[in-house]
Amino acid sequence: MTIKDTPQEWEIRATETPFVGNKTSVRTDDVVMPDGHVARRDYQVHPGSVAVLALDDEGRVVVIRQYRHPVRHKLWEIPAGLLDVPGENPLHAAQRELYEEAHVKAEDWRVLTDVYTTPGGCDEAVRVFLARGLSEADGDRFEVEHEEADMELARVPLKELVRGVLAGELHNNCLVVGVLSLVAAEHGDGLDALRPAEAPWPARPFES
Repeated sequence: MTIKDTPQEWEIRATETPFVGNKTSVRTDDVVMPDGHVARRDYQVHPGSVAVLALDDEGRVVVIRQYRHPVRHKLWEIPAGLLDVPGENPLHAAQRELYEEAHVKAEDWRVLTDVYTTPGGCDEAVRVFLARGLSEADGDRFEVEHEEADMELARVPLKELVRGVLAGELHNNCLVVGVLSLVAAEHGDGLDALRPAEAPWPARPFES
């Protein structure tokens, strides 16, 4: 038996969009179930995101601390952002986010993992990159606003982040997934065996 997610789409009898926001919307679909009954499903429609686990030569991860209003917490996170342009190359978006949020560039990029954040209620897909060979970026720093104006930046040893995740002290989805995936890769076939930075991503197709 092959353990692998597979695409599938059940029949939709009707659909509507009761809410449209600045970046996302809410969709309601009437979906035909396997027994023939029709069930209504509400979910958030999301453009997709990228996140960057940037690892320096000392084994530290670039993290930011930012207020997240829906959960009423300041969370430690890895640099991340929306795929604002339909069909945008996720690598280019990740490089932009690392520059804007941490003012860092990287020489070596790999795909660490791809995830659906909350597939029961949102179609958001996130590609988490591993970035190595870090150096300070050239040019002026990105002008921040809103929550980002209060953002903190740090470099934290990977081991300390793993401890925080397992202790229930760190909760951001991309940080948790990225940190644990990195450890798994290090103890598996190694970081150089990770997928190339422009590996296909069926959840959010893009042009190279």
